[in-house]
Amino acid sequence: MSDYNPPTDPLEVLYEDAQLVAVNKPAGLLSVPGKGAHLADCLLSRVQAAFPDALLVHRLDRDTSGVIVFAMSPYAQRHMSLQFEKRMTKKTYVARVRGRLEPKEGIVDLPLIVDWPNRPLQKVCHETGKPAETGWKVVKYGDNETRVRLFPKTGRSHQLRVHMLSLGHPILGDPLYAEGAARDFPRLMLHSEELRIKNPEGGVSLKIRAKPPF
Repeated sequence: MSDYNPPTDPLEVLYEDAQLVAVNKPAGLLSVPGKGAHLADCLLSRVQAAFPDALLVHRLDRDTSGVIVFAMSPYAQRHMSLQFEKRMTKKTYVARVRGRLEPKEGIVDLPLIVDWPNRPLQKVCHETGKPAETGWKVVKYGDNETRVRLFPKTGRSHQLRVHMLSLGHPILGDPLYAEGAARDFPRLMLHSEELRIKNPEGGVSLKIRAKPPF
Protein backbone atom coordinates (compact mmCIF):
# COMPACT_ATOMS: atom_id res chain seq x y z
CA MET A 1 0.00 0.00 0.00
CA SER A 2 2.99 2.27 -0.63
CA ASP A 3 0.99 3.93 -3.41
CA TYR A 4 -1.58 5.28 -0.93
CA ASN A 5 -2.91 8.50 -2.38
CA PRO A 6 -6.13 9.30 -0.48
CA PRO A 7 -8.78 11.57 -2.01
CA THR A 8 -9.12 15.09 -0.65
CA ASP A 9 -12.94 15.28 -0.78
CA PRO A 10 -14.39 17.41 2.03
CA LEU A 11 -16.13 15.47 4.81
CA GLU A 12 -19.75 14.74 3.85
CA VAL A 13 -21.89 14.42 6.99
CA LEU A 14 -25.08 12.43 6.37
CA TYR A 15 -26.53 12.52 9.88
CA GLU A 16 -25.53 13.74 13.34
CA ASP A 17 -26.99 13.92 16.83
CA ALA A 18 -25.67 13.68 20.40
CA GLN A 19 -25.08 9.92 20.07
CA LEU A 20 -23.61 9.37 16.62
CA VAL A 21 -22.38 10.91 13.41
CA ALA A 22 -22.69 9.25 9.99
CA VAL A 23 -20.55 10.24 7.02
CA ASN A 24 -20.14 9.25 3.38
CA LYS A 25 -16.69 7.69 3.03
CA PRO A 26 -14.96 8.35 -0.29
CA ALA A 27 -13.34 5.41 -2.13
CA GLY A 28 -9.58 5.18 -1.67
CA LEU A 29 -9.51 6.42 1.93
CA LEU A 30 -8.62 4.10 4.81
CA SER A 31 -11.22 3.86 7.60
CA VAL A 32 -8.49 3.73 10.26
CA PRO A 33 -4.77 4.52 10.11
CA GLY A 34 -2.44 1.91 8.62
CA LYS A 35 1.06 1.05 9.84
CA GLY A 36 3.47 3.89 9.14
CA ALA A 37 3.23 7.67 8.88
CA HIS A 38 2.34 7.53 5.16
CA LEU A 39 -0.88 5.69 6.10
CA ALA A 40 -1.91 8.07 8.89
CA ASP A 41 -4.53 9.96 6.86
CA CYS A 42 -7.82 8.13 7.32
CA LEU A 43 -11.54 8.70 7.76
CA LEU A 44 -11.32 8.36 11.56
CA SER A 45 -8.76 11.19 11.89
CA ARG A 46 -10.73 13.40 9.49
CA VAL A 47 -13.97 12.80 11.43
CA GLN A 48 -12.19 13.46 14.74
CA ALA A 49 -10.86 16.77 13.37
CA ALA A 50 -14.49 17.88 13.00
CA PHE A 51 -15.96 15.85 15.90
CA PRO A 52 -13.22 15.40 18.55
CA ASP A 53 -15.30 12.92 20.59
CA ALA A 54 -15.96 10.55 17.66
CA LEU A 55 -15.15 6.87 18.28
CA LEU A 56 -14.83 3.97 15.84
CA VAL A 57 -17.74 1.50 15.58
CA HIS A 58 -17.13 -0.37 12.30
CA ARG A 59 -15.11 0.11 9.12
CA LEU A 60 -15.26 -0.16 5.35
CA ASP A 61 -12.49 -1.38 3.03
CA ARG A 62 -10.22 1.35 1.71
CA ASP A 63 -11.63 0.94 -1.82
CA THR A 64 -15.31 0.91 -0.78
CA SER A 65 -17.33 4.13 -0.46
CA GLY A 66 -20.51 4.95 1.43
CA VAL A 67 -22.25 5.09 4.80
CA ILE A 68 -20.19 4.64 7.94
CA VAL A 69 -21.16 5.62 11.51
CA PHE A 70 -19.08 6.84 14.44
CA ALA A 71 -20.14 6.98 18.09
CA MET A 72 -20.05 10.21 20.10
CA SER A 73 -19.54 8.56 23.51
CA PRO A 74 -18.16 5.27 24.93
CA TYR A 75 -21.76 4.28 25.77
CA ALA A 76 -22.92 4.85 22.18
CA GLN A 77 -19.84 2.98 20.90
CA ARG A 78 -20.67 -0.10 23.02
CA HIS A 79 -24.36 0.05 22.09
CA MET A 80 -23.74 0.24 18.32
CA SER A 81 -20.80 -2.21 18.31
CA LEU A 82 -23.12 -4.76 19.92
CA GLN A 83 -25.71 -4.19 17.19
CA PHE A 84 -23.09 -5.04 14.54
CA GLU A 85 -21.86 -8.03 16.56
CA LYS A 86 -25.36 -9.44 17.05
CA ARG A 87 -26.26 -8.72 13.39
CA MET A 88 -29.06 -6.34 14.33
CA THR A 89 -27.99 -3.74 11.77
CA LYS A 90 -29.22 -3.90 8.17
CA LYS A 91 -26.71 -3.08 5.45
CA THR A 92 -27.37 -2.52 1.76
CA TYR A 93 -24.60 -2.16 -0.80
CA VAL A 94 -24.67 -1.40 -4.51
CA ALA A 95 -22.12 -3.02 -6.81
CA ARG A 96 -21.34 -3.38 -10.49
CA VAL A 97 -20.14 -6.88 -11.29
CA ARG A 98 -18.73 -8.46 -14.44
CA GLY A 99 -21.05 -10.46 -16.68
CA ARG A 100 -24.74 -11.29 -16.42
CA LEU A 101 -25.55 -12.37 -12.87
CA GLU A 102 -28.35 -14.95 -12.84
CA PRO A 103 -30.78 -15.78 -11.31
CA LYS A 104 -32.03 -12.31 -10.42
CA GLU A 105 -31.76 -12.95 -6.72
CA GLY A 106 -30.20 -15.42 -4.35
CA ILE A 107 -27.98 -16.04 -1.34
CA VAL A 108 -24.30 -16.91 -1.12
CA ASP A 109 -23.57 -18.93 2.02
CA LEU A 110 -19.83 -19.68 1.98
CA PRO A 111 -17.43 -19.59 4.95
CA LEU A 112 -14.42 -17.26 4.65
CA ILE A 113 -10.92 -17.10 6.10
CA VAL A 114 -7.76 -15.12 5.41
CA ASP A 115 -5.57 -16.61 2.65
CA TRP A 116 -2.35 -16.48 4.75
CA PRO A 117 0.31 -16.74 2.02
CA ASN A 118 -1.57 -14.09 0.00
CA ARG A 119 -2.95 -11.83 2.73
CA PRO A 120 -4.85 -9.51 2.86
CA LEU A 121 -6.76 -11.74 0.40
CA GLN A 122 -9.57 -13.85 1.83
CA LYS A 123 -10.77 -17.21 0.52
CA VAL A 124 -13.63 -19.69 0.83
CA CYS A 125 -12.74 -22.54 3.18
CA HIS A 126 -15.27 -25.13 4.37
CA GLU A 127 -12.91 -26.56 7.01
CA THR A 128 -11.70 -23.48 8.89
CA GLY A 129 -13.70 -20.56 7.46
CA LYS A 130 -16.07 -18.43 9.52
CA PRO A 131 -19.76 -18.38 8.47
CA ALA A 132 -20.53 -15.68 5.90
CA GLU A 133 -23.81 -14.96 4.13
CA THR A 134 -24.73 -12.45 1.44
CA GLY A 135 -28.08 -11.92 -0.26
CA TRP A 136 -28.22 -10.37 -3.73
CA LYS A 137 -30.85 -8.81 -5.98
CA VAL A 138 -30.21 -7.71 -9.57
CA VAL A 139 -31.06 -4.06 -10.24
CA LYS A 140 -30.36 -4.05 -13.99
CA TYR A 141 -28.23 -5.62 -16.70
CA GLY A 142 -25.73 -3.65 -18.74
CA ASP A 143 -23.14 -4.42 -21.40
CA ASN A 144 -21.39 -7.51 -19.96
CA GLU A 145 -22.06 -6.24 -16.44
CA THR A 146 -24.80 -6.35 -13.79
CA ARG A 147 -25.80 -3.73 -11.27
CA VAL A 148 -26.77 -5.51 -8.09
CA ARG A 149 -27.82 -4.78 -4.51
CA LEU A 150 -26.03 -6.80 -1.86
CA PHE A 151 -27.34 -7.57 1.61
CA PRO A 152 -24.60 -8.96 3.88
CA LYS A 153 -25.95 -10.86 6.89
CA THR A 154 -22.43 -11.15 8.34
CA GLY A 155 -19.52 -8.72 8.23
CA ARG A 156 -16.43 -10.71 7.23
CA SER A 157 -13.42 -9.02 5.70
CA HIS A 158 -13.80 -8.70 1.89
CA GLN A 159 -17.03 -10.74 2.17
CA LEU A 160 -18.93 -9.12 -0.72
CA ARG A 161 -15.87 -9.15 -2.97
CA VAL A 162 -15.11 -12.85 -2.41
CA HIS A 163 -18.76 -13.93 -2.55
CA MET A 164 -19.31 -12.22 -5.91
CA LEU A 165 -16.06 -13.74 -7.18
CA SER A 166 -17.28 -17.19 -6.03
CA LEU A 167 -20.32 -16.74 -8.31
CA GLY A 168 -17.97 -15.98 -11.22
CA HIS A 169 -18.90 -12.28 -11.21
CA PRO A 170 -16.07 -10.24 -9.64
CA ILE A 171 -16.85 -6.65 -8.66
CA LEU A 172 -15.58 -4.30 -11.36
CA GLY A 173 -12.45 -2.34 -10.52
CA ASP A 174 -11.42 -4.72 -7.72
CA PRO A 175 -7.62 -4.47 -7.47
CA LEU A 176 -7.43 -7.72 -5.48
CA TYR A 177 -9.94 -10.12 -6.98
CA ALA A 178 -10.81 -8.94 -10.51
CA GLU A 179 -8.64 -9.77 -13.52
CA GLY A 180 -8.10 -8.34 -16.99
CA ALA A 181 -10.71 -5.89 -18.27
CA ALA A 182 -12.83 -6.32 -15.10
CA ARG A 183 -10.01 -4.72 -13.09
CA ASP A 184 -9.55 -1.81 -15.47
CA PHE A 185 -11.81 0.73 -13.74
CA PRO A 186 -10.96 3.94 -11.87
CA ARG A 187 -12.21 2.49 -8.57
CA LEU A 188 -13.83 -0.52 -6.90
CA MET A 189 -17.48 -0.43 -7.93
CA LEU A 190 -18.82 -1.15 -4.43
CA HIS A 191 -20.74 1.35 -2.31
CA SER A 192 -22.42 1.13 1.10
CA GLU A 193 -25.77 2.66 0.14
CA GLU A 194 -27.84 2.25 3.30
CA LEU A 195 -27.38 1.40 6.96
CA ARG A 196 -30.22 0.77 9.40
CA ILE A 197 -29.21 1.02 13.02
CA LYS A 198 -30.95 1.77 16.31
CA ASN A 199 -30.09 5.06 17.99
CA PRO A 200 -28.36 4.32 21.33
CA GLU A 201 -30.66 6.90 22.91
CA GLY A 202 -34.25 5.63 22.89
CA GLY A 203 -33.64 2.82 20.40
CA VAL A 204 -35.29 4.64 17.48
CA SER A 205 -34.46 2.96 14.17
CA LEU A 206 -32.40 5.18 11.85
CA LYS A 207 -32.10 4.71 8.10
CA ILE A 208 -28.98 6.46 6.78
CA ARG A 209 -28.40 6.60 3.03
CA ALA A 210 -25.75 7.80 0.57
CA LYS A 211 -26.31 7.74 -3.19
CA PRO A 212 -23.82 5.62 -5.16
CA PRO A 213 -21.35 7.81 -7.08
CA PHE A 214 -21.32 5.37 -10.03
